[in-house]
Amino acid sequence: MSDIRLLVQKPLITEKSTALKEANNRYLFKVDIRANKRQIKQAVEEVFNVRVKKVTTAVYRGKPRVVMNRAGRFTGKAPNWKKAYVTLAEGDSIDVFDVV
Repeated sequence: MSDIRLLVQKPLITEKSTALKEANNRYLFKVDIRANKRQIKQAVEEVFNVRVKKVTTAVYRGKPRVVMNRAGRFTGKAPNWKKAYVTLAEGDSIDVFDVV
């Protein structure tokens, strides 16, 4: 990738991510499917100005979709995507998650 900051697409704010944030100082992000752990760590440190302790990832297959339109019924698939679990060092936090 030409710009490392484009790897982190958006934060995932769910009940699970809120519980992980409070218990383990761990944040969830949707990231580019081609990104590796080192690139994700570098991007999060650069964008949010924090120290990353650990990164784990999970790749999810896109769900099958059925689309109805005037011409008939078509089947397709949502794109595959990757989730990153980012654990921050003690004392660091990301303000984007504290908006709610």
